[in-house]
Amino acid sequence: MRQESIRRRERWDQGLGFVFRCTGLLTITALGAILYMLLSHGLRFLMQENAGGFFTAWSWCPDEHTYGVWPLLISTFLVSFGALLIAAPLGILCAAYIAELAPPGLKNILKSITELLAAVPSVAIGFLGIVVVGPLIAGWLGIPDGLNALNGSILLAFMALPTVISISEDALRAVPSAHKEASYALGADRWDTLFKVTIPASSPGIIAAVMLGFGRALGETMTVLMATGNTSAIPSGFLDPVRTITATIAIEMGEVPFRSTHYYALFALATLLFLISIVVNLVGEFFAQRSRKFLS
Repeated sequence: MRQESIRRRERWDQGLGFVFRCTGLLTITALGAILYMLLSHGLRFLMQENAGGFFTAWSWCPDEHTYGVWPLLISTFLVSFGALLIAAPLGILCAAYIAELAPPGLKNILKSITELLAAVPSVAIGFLGIVVVGPLIAGWLGIPDGLNALNGSILLAFMALPTVISISEDALRAVPSAHKEASYALGADRWDTLFKVTIPASSPGIIAAVMLGFGRALGETMTVLMATGNTSAIPSGFLDPVRTITATIAIEMGEVPFRSTHYYALFALATLLFLISIVVNLVGEFFAQRSRKFLS
């Protein structure tokens, strides 16, 4: 009877292992298929005669057959880096409070609120950017329009916060208690231990959280489409209207002629963004692995 139970459990484990392997292979296959589709269409654009300005032209104007990526790429990084400047310190401090300072009851409430923030639809956040954040920016800074890169950065920071807070909190909680006890034994108080021991010890995990939050900001579409002004020109600062790569694809893909130069140019943009996102996520995973090895 016992041997039959053991064999049944082994068959069950083997079946689950097979399902998990198939799921992993399916995920890798889907990712490879997406990359193949993007590369095949993007390379068709780069092989056309008027595609030479993709990395050299400084304007994106399909009506004039000019497909320069730099205005869109600079706008994308400007808005995303602006979001990172806001979300990184705020998210790390929130994570430190939740992990080290908050009472147990409040800690559970704050964690639930953080998880709920991730569920807010991006179109709702973009709408708030149009009717609330944009007018506030315009009023405070005395500019005619608040739909600019600063507006997009603030909204993207709000959307990246759940990622930064959750992963940073996990990294802070993974720091061995022996590190903190040694700090207290040497006479350090709670704040010195937090800022000079706990946060530095968890820095690889925190860097991973920041990089993944940056990747979250890079790939956002609806929020930047609604709240940044949609001007495909090189911005001179955060108060200029911008258009990101994701917003350009969302705006133009529905109206572009099928298999035209413009159509393949949008796939080239998508390929570039896909590769950038992969690099950002790989960097984040590298630091996450370092954090796990350091704290294990």
